[in-house]
Amino acid sequence: MKTAFFASDPNLGRILAAVGNAGIADLEPGRVQLHLNDVWVARDGGRHPQYDEVDGQRVMRAAEITVRVDLGRGSAAATVWTCDLSHEYVSINADYRS
Repeated sequence: MKTAFFASDPNLGRILAAVGNAGIADLEPGRVQLHLNDVWVARDGGRHPQYDEVDGQRVMRAAEITVRVDLGRGSAAATVWTCDLSHEYVSINADYRS
């Protein structure tokens, strides 16, 4: 997913695949909702019928992006902070050996 953020690519398939591969017990893909900032991208596990990729691209160009995933399983919540993988980050970490 971080490469999609770095590339400003609103690739909802990549994001939903990450949700599916997260090891969530009894995940029901047909209940998953996905928002990128204020844009409702996926509804009930698939592309939202009113989603326009132009809106997704607008969001992905922002310096900060809120990805909200609703599993449709109740009121529990969690927050995860992360960053993208910039060229500089990759270069710094490729220039040495441990």
